[in-house]
This record gives sequence, C-alpha cells and structure tokens, in this order.
Amino acid sequence: MQSDFGNKIKELRIKNGLSQQQLADKVWVNRSTITNWETGRRVPDIIMIKRLAESLGVHVNTLLEGDAANAEKLEIIVVDDERIVLSDSIAVVEEAIPNASIAGFNKASETIEYAKSRDIGIAFVDVEIGIPSGLDLCRELLKINPETNVVFLTAFENYALEAWDTGACGFLLKPLTVEAIHKQLTMLRHPVVGME
Repeated sequence: MQSDFGNKIKELRIKNGLSQQQLADKVWVNRSTITNWETGRRVPDIIMIKRLAESLGVHVNTLLEGDAANAEKLEIIVVDDERIVLSDSIAVVEEAIPNASIAGFNKASETIEYAKSRDIGIAFVDVEIGIPSGLDLCRELLKINPETNVVFLTAFENYALEAWDTGACGFLLKPLTVEAIHKQLTMLRHPVVGME
C-alpha cells in the first residue's frame, strides 16, 4: 500500500508539472519529506494527505483508493479571500453535500488554473475577493465552462443586482448554512453529476 500511495503522489506531482521542491513548498514540508513519501519510506498523516490532495488538484480518495473513487464525484470549489471564512464555508458545504469533491481557494488566479483542468459543477464565489473581483472571476469561470453553476457568497445584499448580470445562478448571504445550500441546490441552472 505504501508503494502504491507513493507512486500515486509521484504520478500526480509530475502530471501537475511540479518538482518535489515545488510540491514541498505547497504543503509546507521539506523536499526530503516528499522523497520519503514517494519512495514509501514514510506515509503522511491525514491532515497532510488532505493538503497533498488539494495541492495536487484531486480528491483525497484519489490518493487513497485510486482514480475510480473520484470518477463520478461532483466537483465543487469555494472561493473566499479570508482564510477563516473559507475554512468555515468549506466545512458547511462538506456537511451539505458530503459526497462531493471540494477544493478551496483564496486567489482568483489559482481558482482559474484549477478550473481549467476540472469539470466544476458548482462554484461558491465570494463577491469581494480583491482584484479581480468575484464578479470578474464568475465571468472567467463561465468562459472556461458555461455549465458551471456559480453561486455568489457575500455579507452584503447590495451586490445582488450586479451579480445577476454575470450569468451566476444563485446568491447566498454569509455565513453559509446547510439549509441555504440545500435550497440553492434546487435552483441550479445546470444539472450536475454525483448528486444523490
């Protein structure tokens, strides 16, 4: 199992065009730690496995069980420039949609790069994420994949009218709740795979 796990990390690292040092920098470890994981000499703990999965752009199950586990999962992204709010929002989305693959971002540029290699079903995007704004990010995500359901997140209701001009399909006030997400899921513009 360790060698299969190590091979999977190496395969995904190379597929993402990352050196061992670059991956180490993304997950905040030494390069030698990545070498030990890839050779099977060591195995990361669960927190580090989650961090690895996010850095490699895959679901945790892909690292642990192989690509088949992630094949039909709904891909969701959550974007917020405030790390604490992002973490809390991801936790609520995970509770509301437990079988989805969820990735979080606090920068528009990283979000766009990730979206180019994924079939994002739902994107929960904070309106105020800096420059570019969440409104601009929505437009970019819809250029990449017009079938993405973009749902804006904000603490300010006054963005609602401007948000509708972007092609988004929803608008939720923060802090997120499971009930609000469930209600929004009934109003998605495009069907998504993996919803049960």
